[in-house]
Amino acid sequence: MTDSVEHAGQSRTRKRVNHYGTGRVALLEAAVRIVARGGLRKLTYRAVAEEAGVTHGLVVHHFGSRDALIEEAVTHAIRTSLSSSALDTGTGKAADFVSGLTDMVESTPELQAFQYELLLEARRRPELLPQLRSLYEEYFEASRRELSRIMPQPANRGLSRLVFAALEGLVLHQLVFGERDVTEEALSELRNLIEGLAEGPADD
Repeated sequence: MTDSVEHAGQSRTRKRVNHYGTGRVALLEAAVRIVARGGLRKLTYRAVAEEAGVTHGLVVHHFGSRDALIEEAVTHAIRTSLSSSALDTGTGKAADFVSGLTDMVESTPELQAFQYELLLEARRRPELLPQLRSLYEEYFEASRRELSRIMPQPANRGLSRLVFAALEGLVLHQLVFGERDVTEEALSELRNLIEGLAEGPADD
């Protein structure tokens, strides 16, 4: 009888372990990791189930279609990245602009890689563009909003896109090459440029 009780307890323990992380967010994070490692072609229900340690049917139940899984993973990735990027600090000081960028790259590399994989995939699959475009508008708007707090006048679209493009390039380079110190140096120069624009031309 003792053996039976112990066996039942072990079975219950295994069941809890197997179903750990079965929430929707856990499945989306599993999808992000899969795409970051192997590209979109590796994203299947079965791969997500294996990565998250759940059943294939549970993934189907949550998302219904692979396209729905992709769309929700894109939304999850960009919004998570926005919340951790310090792009929208709200201080209005050039010295604080994207102060957490290098930490974000180091702490969430798969999240960043996922987004670049999706951008490249969108060139081959134009149906991904509307979703990516609408969500990237959140990045663009956050950049414009923070620059407008720093500048004496609202930042225009060209300036905010230029600054965001610089940031995105720095994220990609740190993701691929490492070199956090180089990223920090570049960000320092960018902040100096923004501060100079905010102050306007020097009086003669």
